[in-house]
Amino acid sequence: MSMSHLYGRDEEEDGVELERFEVTDWDLQNEFNPERRRHRQTKEEATYGMWAEHDSDDERPSFGGKRSKDYTAPVNFISAGLRKSAAEEREQRQSQPDSDDSDDMDKGKREERPRESGPRKLQTGASFKGSQKGFVGGPRLGQDFANWERHTRGIGQKLLEKMGYVPGRGLGKNAQGIINPIEAKVRKGKGAVGAYGAERTKQSLQDFPVVDSEEEEEKDFQQEMSQWRREPGQGRKKPKYSYRTVDELKAKGYAMGKSMAAPPTELAQVKGARRLQHERDVVVSLSHESETLAETLSQEEGALERLGRVLELVEQCERRLSPGPGSTEEPLSLEDCAQLFERLQGDFYEEYKAFGLADLAVAMVHPLLKEHFRDWEPLKDGIYGIEVIGKWRALLGEQGLGDWTTGVFKVPLFPRMLWEVWLPFVRASVTRWQPRNCGPMVDFLESWAPILPIWILENILEQLIFPKLQREVESWNPLTDTVPIHSWIHPWLPLMQAQLEPLYPPIRSKLASALQKWHPSDSSAKLILQPWRDVFTPGSWEAFMVKNIVPKLGLCLSEFVVNPHQQHMDPFQWVLDWEGMLSPSSLVGMLDKHFFPKWLQVLCSWLSNNPNYEEITKWYLGWKSMLSDAVLAHPSIKEKFNEALDIMNRSVSSGIGGYLQPGARENVAYLTHTERRKDFQYEAMQERREAESVAQRGIGAAVAAASTIPTNFKDLIQAKAEEYNIVFMPVVGKRHEGKQLYTFGRIVIYIDRGVVFVQGEKTWVPTSLQSLIDMAK
Repeated sequence: MSMSHLYGRDEEEDGVELERFEVTDWDLQNEFNPERRRHRQTKEEATYGMWAEHDSDDERPSFGGKRSKDYTAPVNFISAGLRKSAAEEREQRQSQPDSDDSDDMDKGKREERPRESGPRKLQTGASFKGSQKGFVGGPRLGQDFANWERHTRGIGQKLLEKMGYVPGRGLGKNAQGIINPIEAKVRKGKGAVGAYGAERTKQSLQDFPVVDSEEEEEKDFQQEMSQWRREPGQGRKKPKYSYRTVDELKAKGYAMGKSMAAPPTELAQVKGARRLQHERDVVVSLSHESETLAETLSQEEGALERLGRVLELVEQCERRLSPGPGSTEEPLSLEDCAQLFERLQGDFYEEYKAFGLADLAVAMVHPLLKEHFRDWEPLKDGIYGIEVIGKWRALLGEQGLGDWTTGVFKVPLFPRMLWEVWLPFVRASVTRWQPRNCGPMVDFLESWAPILPIWILENILEQLIFPKLQREVESWNPLTDTVPIHSWIHPWLPLMQAQLEPLYPPIRSKLASALQKWHPSDSSAKLILQPWRDVFTPGSWEAFMVKNIVPKLGLCLSEFVVNPHQQHMDPFQWVLDWEGMLSPSSLVGMLDKHFFPKWLQVLCSWLSNNPNYEEITKWYLGWKSMLSDAVLAHPSIKEKFNEALDIMNRSVSSGIGGYLQPGARENVAYLTHTERRKDFQYEAMQERREAESVAQRGIGAAVAAASTIPTNFKDLIQAKAEEYNIVFMPVVGKRHEGKQLYTFGRIVIYIDRGVVFVQGEKTWVPTSLQSLIDMAK
């Protein structure tokens, strides 16, 4: 639906509608009409939007679209007047008078003229341009100003007048508002705002004469940029010279001298004093600089002289190191090289460190050392060359050079010399060495251990010695080999210590296999096992004895017969021979289970058949004397012997067996009293010894604590390890996240911020100090 009834519409013959968007009187009347009919959106419009169908002519007009013609409507003719030509309208406008009467008459005529609602063609050409100019110029004040209020009640004008508004002046308290509408200005092209410079019009400059800050910044910027530009056609300006004669210059100087109002003598004195002081300062500065340069020159000359002497010594050693066919100089020896390095370190220490003269040892000393050790047999002459290597250790040192920030390190010269020159001879000797002949190799390494770096000694033991020992242990048979294994394993304990622990499980396994058919009457087993008692850990040793030795001894005791009249003591003695090898609890357990029940049974049967108490007393004391004090001090053994005394006392008191020997009761009572008193004295002595040992340990611990108070957590762990006799030492060359690893017994730990971390199956687990001690035990 078009809005042709609101705006003028021109319709051509081809059916194209041209809408007119002029403001008409109907627009002015209905703009401020509160009772005008308002358009309500229908359901179909809400659903389909702009594609909804419009059936009613009363709906809100829309822009665009073509309305179908209704040919059934009656024909209405509306007078639109006569249209004048453009020349006639121009003459009419020029001939219009300026009086108010003519204006009123024109107003009346315009009011009487009916509203043009008929079809009109779109205005183009001169008439459109004229209207555009009238719009740009703005309304004529005083004539057409607010003339649309004749269609309303004029409430806007009345409100403005009540607030002090005067027609023809601007709004605001001081009438500072603009009078004319905002004037538009067309840009030259399609650029953005400000692309073609300032866009202010003449009207805005009149209303707002203040210059915008952005314009000032633009001017300053353009001015600064213009300083760096060279105008076209302008080059460097040539200086202009003016020429004067000597007389003119004298005249000008005389005139200037006369113009000076200062006293000539005083000014000359001040200038002369200043000039003199300046000259003195220059002389002092130059003399000081001359002295500094002379001192620097003398130092440089001395340094050059020292370098020349060093170079002369080095060149001399090079000539002697590789003499030519016609050379008369003696060949260079190790002693000469040592003297050279001693002199360089003593007389030219700064040059020795600055220029790295220690690196000359690689080129000079290595060939001489190889020649020195060419025919050396380490196992035959183990101390050969120790003095020479010890001297070079003092000269070259063991500290490496490097930078922690870059991670680039230099191998120390002395370990490098041993690794490249000395160690190949040792490797060749170890490959020919038999592990069962350990004496020469152990003596050789013990002799060289104080001189060798730790890591080289560990490399020899781990990479050369241990594989040979491991292969030899695998081939060892305890039933056929005549040489006991401890004779060629135990000598390595001072050097290797815990490194030998991987050899112990196969050794115990082979010994257990050999003891399967062993009998306690064979004392060779004790001779083979006794050296390992202090080598194996207490737990592993006790487990080995309980599994392989104790059952054999228990069987031997169970077969032992107690016969007071004809006693064979060999089986009992076989068991007692293992007392130092077995733990007290194991030995006491065997006696309590396999010996004392039979022994007490024999005693009871003897007392019931008219015994001789003197013989019983001797028999009792004889058996007790066969046991050591440590075994007799055990509560179980005491209990058994006290039980025997009680049986004898009951037998004497009851008179069992008829005839009782004279003095038998007194003898048994005396024996009982004597034995009980010995037990009491022994217990008192043991308690006194324990109290003294506890007091000594307490005093020693107090002194040690007072002398070495732990200052950090590591010292505390070390003190606890010493207290519980646990090995606590760092693992050489092993770190975890930059933290040093330690062995606490057989547990690997590291310390971080006062917390102990123990190596678990997959991760490191924090633990307490007491838990760590319990795990180590």
